Amino acid sequence: MEKIIFATGNEHKMIEIRAILSDLGAEILSQKEAGIKADVVEDGATFEENAMIKATEIAKIANQMPEYKNAVVLADDSGLEIDYLNKEPGIYSARYMGVPDEKRTARFVCAIAAAMPDGSCEVVRGTMEGIIGHEIAGENGFGYDPIFFLPEYGCTSAELSPEKKNELSHRGEGLRKIRKILEHK
Repeated sequence: MEKIIFATGNEHKMIEIRAILSDLGAEILSQKEAGIKADVVEDGATFEENAMIKATEIAKIANQMPEYKNAVVLADDSGLEIDYLNKEPGIYSARYMGVPDEKRTARFVCAIAAAMPDGSCEVVRGTMEGIIGHEIAGENGFGYDPIFFLPEYGCTSAELSPEKKNELSHRGEGLRKIRKILEHK
């Protein structure tokens, strides 16, 4: 495996991805860096389905490009599940924010799919348990990180160092799982 294309334009995700997968010995490119322009409709009912849809669609495009014909394409779908809201916003996390004070248990979820050059596809899931915090805190991270409180660490996800966040996060767990799969391909 010489090249990995991660189907995202999110620069924050790419920082995390490169930090966690840096020693795989492959060049890691974002979809944008690979010159792939596509707006994939993620119409699955689960994080896993959406990740697989994105990975396989971007892989179809990459396979048409000589320089990426043998690239592995990774894609993720992630979001926040709040127990009080029946695990919403889930796959709709980007659409709204807010939760009642009385029920704050929540988790970040990240499904990562790998579309392999041989046409096979693998998908894994990572999670990070916590609660919805009472106030926004921290400068590290993005999205819901400043309100996602980790009681065992006494801080929000955005207050963790980048290294600690990569160790604990849903995306970090998912990337480590997909890494094990890639190492055996």
